[in-house]
Amino acid sequence: MSDEELNCSGWDAITAEFERIYPGQTEPKHYGTLVKWSLGGNDPLDGISVYDGGDYWHFVSYGLSELYEKETDDPEYSGYGYEMTFKLKKSCCADEENEIRCVCGILQALARITFKSGDIFQPSEYIYTGQQTGIDVQRKSAITGFICISDPSVNTLDTPNGRVEFIELVGMTDAELKKLCELKTHGAVAQMYAELGSDITDYNRKSLV
Repeated sequence: MSDEELNCSGWDAITAEFERIYPGQTEPKHYGTLVKWSLGGNDPLDGISVYDGGDYWHFVSYGLSELYEKETDDPEYSGYGYEMTFKLKKSCCADEENEIRCVCGILQALARITFKSGDIFQPSEYIYTGQQTGIDVQRKSAITGFICISDPSVNTLDTPNGRVEFIELVGMTDAELKKLCELKTHGAVAQMYAELGSDITDYNRKSLV
C-alpha cells in the first residue's frame, strides 16, 4: 500500500466535518481526478464532494490543503491553508448533473490559478475576470463571478497537517462585481453579501445593482 493509502488524515478531517453538518451522508456525490496534478494531470484537486443540503448542493474541494502526509515547512497551515466550498440552489438546475459537473470544472480552474501562481482566495475578496456570459452550463445566467466569504456552515479545522479554513464562493452578477471594482473600499464585499442575504448561489436571481 502507498503512503497516501495509509495516511489520509487531512482528507478524513474534511469528510468528518461535512458528515457532522450532514449526518448520514456517508456517500455523497464525488467527482475524483483521474490523473493527479503531481503526475502531470490537468486538475489540481484530488476530488470534489457534493452534499445534499435540501434545497441546495454543497460542494467542497479536496486538494488545496494537505490531504495525506505533511509536505510543506509551515507547521501552522495545511498546504495553502484552505479548501473551497460552494452552495448551488437546486431549483435553478434544469440539467442537474451537468450543472454540478460545471461547478466542479470551475473549482478546478480556480484551484489551478493557486497551484500555478501561488495566489490564494480569502474572505472579503471578489473574483472578477470580466466574463460577460453566465457561469451556468447554458451561459444564460447573470451570475458571472464570485465573492469570497468564510463558509458559515463549516468549522475551521486543526488537522494533523495544520489549519484548514473553508472559503465559500458566492455567485455575483457582472453589475455587482463592477460595483465592487468601483468601490475598492474595505468592507464592500461584506456589505454586498449582507444585501444579498444568502450564501446560496441562485443562477436565476436578479442583480442587486
